[in-house]
Amino acid sequence: MIGLAPVLREATAALEGISPTPRIDAELLLAHALGMDRSAMLLRQHDLSAPESFTGLLARRVADEPVAYITGTQAFWDLELCVTPDVLIPRSDSEALLEAAMNWFSAKDRPMHIADLGTGSGALLLAALSIFPDAVGVGLDARAGALAVASDNAQRLSFADRARFELRDWTKAGWSEGLGGFDLILCNPPYIEDAVTLAPMVSDHEPHSALFAGADGLNDYRILIPSLRHLLNAGGVAFFEIGYNQADSVRALGAEAGYLTELRHDLAGNQRVIRFSLGITE
Repeated sequence: MIGLAPVLREATAALEGISPTPRIDAELLLAHALGMDRSAMLLRQHDLSAPESFTGLLARRVADEPVAYITGTQAFWDLELCVTPDVLIPRSDSEALLEAAMNWFSAKDRPMHIADLGTGSGALLLAALSIFPDAVGVGLDARAGALAVASDNAQRLSFADRARFELRDWTKAGWSEGLGGFDLILCNPPYIEDAVTLAPMVSDHEPHSALFAGADGLNDYRILIPSLRHLLNAGGVAFFEIGYNQADSVRALGAEAGYLTELRHDLAGNQRVIRFSLGITE
């Protein structure tokens, strides 16, 4: 038996120049083809053979399709989420929102009611519910396909009794009516400028409605930030993800709406999160 080493070498070479992580992509796709965990596959790589289905999976990745859509899964926080082209692929950068929330509530009463605006796969909401086990939450999205993915993730990860999902479009009047108040709001809105050219892996596969937000990338912040006053409970706090150069603009929108704001960076040192609160300091 030849084992998997030569197959992985060839696949890695095929992905050079296409993926920033060609070896990892090759391993993830081969493990998926084998129906195994990647770590288990690597431990047994000398006594396994690549199935024929791997050829088709590799061809899809060579054509710029993201690994997460090919395998149907994406790790986020400590969760393994199902994803489809109906939802943006959760990225580790967004975990900075959860870290900021944990820091904020470390010396305060834990949040009991959480909202995730633009929930997509449910990643932020479900991760927050795992962090705050006494809380319940709601995830909002304007796309029925995304809500189906989020609901499936909640059911599969045993959060169905604490999470609900609602079809709401914040570009429509009355979108927030009847939602109730929240102690914590998390939001990763679309924030890419319309004229920006993205890599084909993103632009050709991920939902544009979850990516682009007008000429300056701020359209959704202009809608959502003024709405926070009607959504947050007394003492509540909101954390929004931002683009690398949007901190000043988004903080200005918060100040205009009467909020105290704070900028937080991600682990790579990039501007990543703005906190909004009313008359509260740490």
